[in-house]
Amino acid sequence: MRRLLRISRAIDTLNEWVGRLTYGLVLLMVLVGVWNVLGRYIGRFVGQNLTSNALIEIQWYLFDLVFLLGGAYALKHNEHVRVDIFYKDWHPRRQALVNFIGTIIFLIPFCGLLVYFSWGNILNSWKILEMSPDPDGLPRYPIKSFIIVSLVLLILQGISEAIKNWVAHLGSDTNEGEQQ
Repeated sequence: MRRLLRISRAIDTLNEWVGRLTYGLVLLMVLVGVWNVLGRYIGRFVGQNLTSNALIEIQWYLFDLVFLLGGAYALKHNEHVRVDIFYKDWHPRRQALVNFIGTIIFLIPFCGLLVYFSWGNILNSWKILEMSPDPDGLPRYPIKSFIIVSLVLLILQGISEAIKNWVAHLGSDTNEGEQQ
């Protein structure tokens, strides 16, 4: 059990690091967005174009990264959407069992299917070096790769959550299990 909990801790550390990096991307996205708005209005005033399609697409790509990379971080911190009509009143061990089953039966297989069905499109995007159709647009293939990256991070976090929930269901607190 200790080995599984060490694996869980390593996955949690990875997704914590990625989540904190994502916080920085949010700030950068906001700054680029502010520049895009100010640049458009100041540019009109001074008669000079101060923004571009590339800057607009950078803002979109940063939003994509925040959304994609934030999924595993949200799961780690139990901030994902949950319909808890019955769940909220259950004993923590029962909740842990439901979380474990849901992760094993739904989350991990669903993410695996998404990886499987996305792989061909992403690979094709790299083969043709897909570009934005907009003038001054950015390459699309690197950002599409983050679909796979985010799903792998989500699968890993699902494994971590399954481990922690299984330990909780067995009646051990995660910290107790780590010290055994």
